[in-house]
Amino acid sequence: MHTVGELLRQWRHHRRLSQLDLAIAADVSARHVSLVETGKSNPSADMVLRLADQLDVPLRDRNRLLLAAGFAPRYTERPLEDSALSAARDAIARVLSAHEPYPALVFDRHWNIVMTNRALDPFLAGVAPDLLRPPVNLIRLGLDPRGLAPLVVNLADVRAVFRSRVSRQLATTPDPELTALYEELLGPAPEEAPARSAESDVLIPMIIRFQGRELRLFSTITTFGTPMDITLDEVAIESYYPADTETAAYFTRIHDPA
Repeated sequence: MHTVGELLRQWRHHRRLSQLDLAIAADVSARHVSLVETGKSNPSADMVLRLADQLDVPLRDRNRLLLAAGFAPRYTERPLEDSALSAARDAIARVLSAHEPYPALVFDRHWNIVMTNRALDPFLAGVAPDLLRPPVNLIRLGLDPRGLAPLVVNLADVRAVFRSRVSRQLATTPDPELTALYEELLGPAPEEAPARSAESDVLIPMIIRFQGRELRLFSTITTFGTPMDITLDEVAIESYYPADTETAAYFTRIHDPA
């Protein structure tokens, strides 16, 4: 088991900071950071959290730091259905509902889908039942030939976007399960054409061939600000928008056929 000093040093190296960089950011001496990392000084819980804040350590890992320093965890992890998270859950539900007729969904740190709105349902009609058995993984759903992949015209582009996003996530917070998912699903597929250059694009759309039409969508990501619960710290809302007038007209028409 790692000491708190060893864990802090790992996070500092991961963030590519020197002891002096971290000390200045946390308003402590570089000598104190050195003593904590080498185990010659036992940091208080407040000091652990101060250093973790400057290292942008996720809440889940802040609890591990506190435990390694001999303190109780500070952050809870409740299921999204827990009554204590009802206000946050209701807010998410309102965001999803308000985004209709366009699709939106919520996923966790491993890209497992937590909630969706009704606009996503028609696109799931042809998906293999085992891919829709919880937990439904968004990356697997999007790239599996039995999932949404047959609908995606620019699959290489979509795979490249997933690859970039997960790479950035792993660069920020190492995670064995996410690494395994990356290795399983995000290597280049031999049958795919290479992803096109996006230098001239403002946004890379996802192009879906559905019901005889090509729908072009881009997405935005929304997260909670200053969460104190691990679940809320790790969920994100992905909202899809029409990238052209034809796609916007299609969704408007199916939402209000009259």
